[in-house]
Amino acid sequence: MKHARRWLAAASLAILASPASAQTEAFPSRSIVLNVAGAAGGPTDTIARIIAVPMSENLGQTVVVEAIGGSTVAPLRVSQQRPDGYSLLINNVGFAASPSMYRRLPYEVPGSFTPLGLVSEAAMTIVTRPDFPAEDFAGLLGRLRRDGEGINFGAAGLGSSSNLCAMLTQHAAGARATMVNFRGTAPAMSELMAGRLDIMCDQATSTTPYVNNRSIRAWAVSSPARVAALPDLPTTAEAGVPSIAMSTWHGIYGPANLPEPIQQRIAVAIRAAMADPRVRTRFEELVTSPASEEQATPAFHQRFLAEEMTRWRAIIVAAGVTPE
Repeated sequence: MKHARRWLAAASLAILASPASAQTEAFPSRSIVLNVAGAAGGPTDTIARIIAVPMSENLGQTVVVEAIGGSTVAPLRVSQQRPDGYSLLINNVGFAASPSMYRRLPYEVPGSFTPLGLVSEAAMTIVTRPDFPAEDFAGLLGRLRRDGEGINFGAAGLGSSSNLCAMLTQHAAGARATMVNFRGTAPAMSELMAGRLDIMCDQATSTTPYVNNRSIRAWAVSSPARVAALPDLPTTAEAGVPSIAMSTWHGIYGPANLPEPIQQRIAVAIRAAMADPRVRTRFEELVTSPASEEQATPAFHQRFLAEEMTRWRAIIVAAGVTPE
């Protein structure tokens, strides 16, 4: 009987201990899905596909990229998954602003997620149709003030980085244009090039090729310094409007309560991707900067997300934006 009790006790301990240890020691034992909060072919999807290859190589399992579209669909899917590291989310700066942009979200930010590391950062560019009637950036803002709702201001969707930049630009101009939210960057850019949209603010990753071939016209970049790919384009500060200052950044998340060993294993793969020469070359081509070693960690990402949520909450309130 003593032996039986001892065996049962040992078996009970093994059962209690085995799931967690097997989960962390074997991770990853199958493919991982990286869910994109954005449209296929958009900036976030592009970043995800660039880093998926070196992350797969480092993890020894395939990282499958799935672009779902819509700013809340991918986060909702990931928030509902088991915290085992096999369902991840890549999202941009709009994720930090989303609690202040929506009255109700089907998940909590950050409570329903585990930040795992930042990936990239890109400057925003303020662009218009080629024949927009202004001489310089000050003239563009003046036209925005004067014509107000007569100007169509496009964005890649409510809460997207381009939507946030549009809000900053209008607030700086003291104007309220007619906002036109599309399902992704590509359709908005098509309308801008066709002249059916007047103005847009989007990351240099998306706009630079069209600026260089003169399909659209660029007026300013929102980063502290000029970008190498558009050396003649002034910063918003140089143009006299330092309040329009933002970049779009991307980070990777897991569901809430992701075990620490799995967090760190994924973070190692993120840092390996950031150091990969193929990633750095592609990011440079896309006018995007890779995250540093410190930034590509769960601890830094968690602090940064909290800071960005506070910052955007204040900006959105000051702009008088009503959550939808």
